[in-house]
Amino acid sequence: MSATTITTETITDQPKLTLRPNPLVNEKTALIEETAAKISAGSYKDWRDDLLREGYVVIKGAIPKTKAESYQKDIFNWLESFGTELNIQDKSTWKKENLPAASKISSFTKFSLPHEKFFWNIRQEKGFRDAFAKFWGTDELLVSFDSINVAFPGLKDEENITSRPWPHVDQSPYRNGLACIQGIAALSDAGPKDGSLIVYKNSHKYTEQFFREALDEESWSPRDNVAFTSEQLEWFEKKPDVQKLKVLVEPGDLILWDSRTIHYGAQPEADSDTIRTVAYISYSPANFATEESLAKKKEVFEKWGGTSHWAHDNINPRLERVYLPNGELDPRDKGEPSNKPDLTDDLLKLAGVKSY
Repeated sequence: MSATTITTETITDQPKLTLRPNPLVNEKTALIEETAAKISAGSYKDWRDDLLREGYVVIKGAIPKTKAESYQKDIFNWLESFGTELNIQDKSTWKKENLPAASKISSFTKFSLPHEKFFWNIRQEKGFRDAFAKFWGTDELLVSFDSINVAFPGLKDEENITSRPWPHVDQSPYRNGLACIQGIAALSDAGPKDGSLIVYKNSHKYTEQFFREALDEESWSPRDNVAFTSEQLEWFEKKPDVQKLKVLVEPGDLILWDSRTIHYGAQPEADSDTIRTVAYISYSPANFATEESLAKKKEVFEKWGGTSHWAHDNINPRLERVYLPNGELDPRDKGEPSNKPDLTDDLLKLAGVKSY
């Protein structure tokens, strides 16, 4: 047998082998990937098929419309409780200086909002929880300590980035397959002119391919958030089944999406008359969480802080206190919710403080 000659061209044509270790691999990785693969391979004859196929789905009437509207009133009351001139019924008072500290995407996490009683009541709504339980195949769930988003039509805020598209995914290139389902509890209408979630339907099918083929591995980060430039977005838009659309909902609806699906929140148009009001909620099986993640969740919970869109991992604590321009602590920031939730066994299990 003649010897095989290896040429320079042969070596060059081979794909490069990466020796970089995956910083997100832990003792739960195999379980999560196996569970996700089994779910993804299933056929359910309901909304789960739509979510798996298209990367997002709207579950209509997950909770009654009247209950969703009552939660919106709770949020409005909270916003009006800071002693400013804000009056939800008076558009002239819809000004940044009349609102408590918000993020650049119109979301509220400070002043211990993630743990206000009304927010925990939203998280414990059966209609919302049951959807995640049905998808994951278990009632033993953890929930995220995420934020409330309130977007006022016509509000001028030069620091707010949602005045333009900001497409992103909430999953690191280091993760493989389905790893997180995100949720929005709709507490207001979202029509064509109103603020809502923008999704790129079917983009979740190509995200990992994009990371491998079009994104330099040197730029990969374990952070579960990847923003796309307009040039990078064109890579997805060339796929024949990828479609950009605004998700239209009514109060009480639940939007679910795969964290690999490209998405962003869009502000209301100037002539909209609807204050976009939503709660970000995400649930994962409790057995997906490592002991380290559970310890972090417990610590954040005890400090009444927020985390990320994820429930079982990516526990990035949001513990920021609020300070006045002179550097003094805002006296309205008590370091705890204004109305604390009832610390039932059910709540503490969802929070990861107690075991199932």
